[in-house]
This record gives sequence, C-alpha cells and structure tokens, in this order.
Amino acid sequence: MGLGVSLCLVAGLAAMGFTGFLAISELLHAADPAWSHPVADQEHTAPVTPSNGTGSGSGTAGGEGATTVGRSAPLDDSPLYRIGELGEVTCTAPELDKDDTESVETFAHAIADCLDQAWGDYFASAGLEFSSPNRVYWTAAGHSPCGAFPSEGTAAFYCGANQGLYLGLEDIVAASADNENPEAYTFLISHEYGHHVQGQSRILAQFHSARAGAEQEEADELSRRNELQANCLGGVFLGAARDSLGYGPAERRNILDDVELRSDRGRGRTHGSAENGRMWTAHGMDRVDPASCDTWNVDEDLVR
Repeated sequence: MGLGVSLCLVAGLAAMGFTGFLAISELLHAADPAWSHPVADQEHTAPVTPSNGTGSGSGTAGGEGATTVGRSAPLDDSPLYRIGELGEVTCTAPELDKDDTESVETFAHAIADCLDQAWGDYFASAGLEFSSPNRVYWTAAGHSPCGAFPSEGTAAFYCGANQGLYLGLEDIVAASADNENPEAYTFLISHEYGHHVQGQSRILAQFHSARAGAEQEEADELSRRNELQANCLGGVFLGAARDSLGYGPAERRNILDDVELRSDRGRGRTHGSAENGRMWTAHGMDRVDPASCDTWNVDEDLVR
C-alpha cells in the first residue's frame, strides 16, 4: 500500500516580530493532540435544519450581528480571506467500495489530489506560500508526532508537527457506520484538509497561542471555533467541486447528516453542536469563500 508518508518537522521559522512569535508558538505546540474527526454517533439520526448558511455572496454566518469575542479570537484578519471565492474545482473521483481498503485508499488519494490543486491555486492567488500535506493512510497501528493511532474516537486527524493528513482506511468506514455514500468520506477528508489550510495560513499557530493560556471553558470554545472553521473550509471545497463530483441535493443532505452525527454529543464540547456543525458546513458550500468561514469573530451562539 502506498502510504505517501514523509515525516518532517516544520522549518523556516521567522526570526522577527509577531510572525516569529507565532512560529515559535507553533513549534512548541506542534505535538499537541491532533484535532480529529470524531466517530459518528450511530444512534442519533434526527435531522437538524441549518439556521443559516444559505444563499450566495460573501460575508460570515454571523452577519451584521456578529461580535468579536475579545481574547478568544486569535485572528482578526488573514490574507486567506482577501481574494474571494475558491473558484470552480474540476475534480474526478473513482468509484468507492467501502469494503475494499485499496478502493478506499485510491478514493482518498483522488480527493486529496483535488484538494492539493484547489487550495494550492488559491494560496498562490493570495500570494501565500503553500505546501501539500503529507498523507498517512493506515491499516495498522502506528505512531505520529501527535500520538499513537488509531485511538478511541479517532478515525482521521491532522498533525501539524509533520503536516500530516492521517486517515485510517478501515477506521473511517467503521467510524462512519459503514456509510455507503462517497460524499461522506469526501467531507471527512476535506474537513481534515481544512486544518492543513488553517496551518498553512498561520491560523493554527494563533489558535494554539490563544488556547495555551486559556481556562478550560474558553479553551473548549476556541476548539469549537477551530473545528467549525474546518467544517466550513471543507464545505468551501465541496461547493467548489460540487458540479464535477456530481453532488446534488441528495448528496448535500447526506453530507450534512454525516456532519450532524460527528458533532458534540456527550464527549465534551470541542466540535460544536449538530446545528452549528451543519450550519457552518452548509455556509461554506453555499458561499464558496474562505472569508465566510471566519468563526473567530462571530457571536458565541454560532459556535456552541
């Protein structure tokens, strides 16, 4: 199995000013536990209608009533937000046989290839440096700079220490309740890739810096803002690639139902409610603009 594993630590730390501070912070927190895509709750199936995230145009889900959350907002502005929509993505995905690990791996590589191209082009347009994540697709237990895998409740995760996109080829299927719909796995991959986008744009470094000195309640809120932004960035990709992937209303519903199953439910308040998870994902799909994913400067009700 071609794992595409290349474990390398982030280098090239800036030496001066705020950028240097963030780079040092990122290094110190590089081996923090990865922000993972949680296991679906197989017993919860009731749909939740998004309270926002429909229509077109730009702007955040909070609208005019959004409020900056003071010290909880690690990012007030980012070059990632300044150039508009991601643009249409031409993406080809093979048929998926969830019971065949080779098929799952081939599918995961194809979606990751699309994500590399889409976000690489976007960062280039924004004048930002970008490198694709290392792909680690596992079928056996192993160890990353962010800890051992698999671990309970974790079928996929992003590790900033080596810019690693980690997916358990069998675990993601089991964690998805043997979901037959390929779009659910496309979202899972695009969500974890959203964390790489955060890392490449320095959002993760600022998040780690803010979270390091926070009390538990505030730390959990920051984690929810971080995870919900990854949902939204995953949605941005899905919206941009929707036509080429052939995702219509039925696939959209499947994606949002899967998002709901992976939201906070008795395991700690770190990923956001089912309603907000659906809302931010739908918002990204509808707006197709990373600027609409600024979860750091919206009212707390939108990130519960």
